[in-house]
Amino acid sequence: METCSKEDFCFAYYQDRRNSKQVRDNVHGYIYLDKDSLKFVDTEQFQRLRDLKQVGLTYMVYPGAVHSRFEHSLGVYWLASETIHRIKAHQGLELDINNFDTKAVKLAGLLHDVGHGPFSHLFEREFLPRVLNGLKWSHEDMSLRMIDFIVDEHHIDIEPDCLKKAKEMIIASEHTSQTTTNEKRFLYDIVANGRNGIDVDKFDYIVRDSRACGLGCSFQFERLMDTMHVIGDEICYRAKDYLTVHKLFSTRADMHRTVYTHAKVKAIELMVVDALSKANDFLGISSSIQDPAEFWKIDDSILKCIETSSHEELKDARDLIQRIRRRDLYQYCNEFSVPKEELDHFKDITPQDIICSQPQNSKNVNLKEEDIAVSVTQIDLTCGRNNPLARVHFFKDYESKEKFTIEDNLISHLLPASFQDKIVRVYAKNPDLVDIVSKAFENFQTKKYGRKAQVHDTPGKKRTISRRLLP
Repeated sequence: METCSKEDFCFAYYQDRRNSKQVRDNVHGYIYLDKDSLKFVDTEQFQRLRDLKQVGLTYMVYPGAVHSRFEHSLGVYWLASETIHRIKAHQGLELDINNFDTKAVKLAGLLHDVGHGPFSHLFEREFLPRVLNGLKWSHEDMSLRMIDFIVDEHHIDIEPDCLKKAKEMIIASEHTSQTTTNEKRFLYDIVANGRNGIDVDKFDYIVRDSRACGLGCSFQFERLMDTMHVIGDEICYRAKDYLTVHKLFSTRADMHRTVYTHAKVKAIELMVVDALSKANDFLGISSSIQDPAEFWKIDDSILKCIETSSHEELKDARDLIQRIRRRDLYQYCNEFSVPKEELDHFKDITPQDIICSQPQNSKNVNLKEEDIAVSVTQIDLTCGRNNPLARVHFFKDYESKEKFTIEDNLISHLLPASFQDKIVRVYAKNPDLVDIVSKAFENFQTKKYGRKAQVHDTPGKKRTISRRLLP
């Protein structure tokens, strides 16, 4: 745990590269995996991440989005490694950064997603709460259990204190109070930053996901990595990079709106949750979530297992997956954004709420709860209804020892006045019910808010208008 001079650091840095395994990444170029990291990478539990798509079911709408959590994890490992090396090169002696710290940061970056379930966050936020009566389960917590399992299963020789520190860094964004030391708190800002949300996990997935989906990305994480500076045990950023920091948060929100929560992506997710729920009793999918020895065997291929099974108990789930394959999806009816003044008191809308607003002249059709699916999506800038930039500290120049926040009005009047959006979407599970469900949804909005909150006509009305315009 000795510190070294800048010259010694440079020599050790490049010596490490020569002794590492070189991997070509389509985002970061060459990545160098050291021997300690390879002990984890070359296990079946880590290799499982190849079979988990990074953005879940998004590839069914954006065909290029087939990249995996495996490559994302390598990317976060590399950015975490580069970050700690750059800080060490500039402030290593001042901050007393040692090889123990470097190793912990790199392991945290590599292993932060090893406990993820299938289909991105759908597994823990939609499927498990439904089949386990609202159970709150975290992939970060499973990552900690999975790391211990890998170490024991493969007899990996690693210092217990280093492993403990890496695990604390993985849950830093969710459990900031659980770190056992106040020493070098800035290290916990690198992989999962619970203080202000700026971390290398976001750096990687924002650029990687944008590229895979064929979208442009104007956010440049390199600018922030090159200039970050530790003041008062916290990673701070140059004041002139204020808009780059804002671009990180706004780009993430844009990706949620246009990619992760795309209306058709949500329709497919709703169908997959229904399919998994119907298959759960027979397959026991949810029974393995506390046991790493069983959990690592579950990945995205579970849909294919259901689809190709001949068991009668899986027929309903199999039929739903067949509908997805044939593009017979739940039909999008409409959506609205919850008014700002209602956000504080918003109560989730249920299919029953829509049924109670069914129009009287519904052609003798009585809607049932199983006819309707409702999706409520929250999009924010990582800090709920608050401005995330209020939590970010800046510095004037590298000689400065003072950190400060910057008020929005001192930068630009074009920055948003609101930082959260809640979108309610309604789908008809039967295509023949689109018009009735859409009308019921409109009636609900009128009863709830005294007006329709949606900004466009329902798909049925659009088709009617289009037919009128034909010659």
